[in-house]
Amino acid sequence: MSSAAFEHLPTQSETPAEPAPSAQTGLRIGVLALQGDFREHVATLAVLGARPVTVRRPEELDRLDGLVIPGGESTSIDKLARAFGVAEPLKRKISEGFPVYGSCAGMILLADEIADPAQDLSGRPQETFGGLDITVRRNAFGRQRESFETDLDFKDIDQARGPVHAVFIRGPWVERVGDSVEVLAEVDPQHASHTATLGGRSRIVAVRSGNLLATSFHPEVTGERRVHELFIRMIKGEA
Repeated sequence: MSSAAFEHLPTQSETPAEPAPSAQTGLRIGVLALQGDFREHVATLAVLGARPVTVRRPEELDRLDGLVIPGGESTSIDKLARAFGVAEPLKRKISEGFPVYGSCAGMILLADEIADPAQDLSGRPQETFGGLDITVRRNAFGRQRESFETDLDFKDIDQARGPVHAVFIRGPWVERVGDSVEVLAEVDPQHASHTATLGGRSRIVAVRSGNLLATSFHPEVTGERRVHELFIRMIKGEA
């Protein structure tokens, strides 16, 4: 494995100072820190009073109340998770009901099926951790230059604070949901700021099934904390 694959691995100093005891939820929430924008998720969780823990080894999955899988390159996270021995223990934990939230690449990695999986040089398709009975399409909204922002009606959050402002960066969308999956948000072509790839149809961009939550977009980059708040309430059994 080339040294480039380790460029985004965190050091202990990257975990922010814990919030004041009065603000703590008491929850130890891991953030998979193999690649991607894990630092933004760590910061958001810390502001909300959780105790974020960066995870890149299988033993670091122990004693966690939940886990966030960040945005990034789903293929790189897949390969690194298998290389570091994290993939199989995480799959087992998910099958046992472990709470996990995945954003963008994290949504892809939680899906049971990818409509257009990447393949390695030997033709082997990328793998996922699974758990969500959905089919996702990678980069569905377009490439980097076609990134866009829009407002979404999002179920199960505080609607009094207005719609969720969502940033899509090479985001997937959900093409199929199983009976166990609840749709939480869709991009409406009538109101989206980027419509070229929508084909006049609404596209599913947020789902939940049991203790699993996934979004196509990146709430961690806009200061939007309600999705993480929802995840914390899910962990606590309040949502």
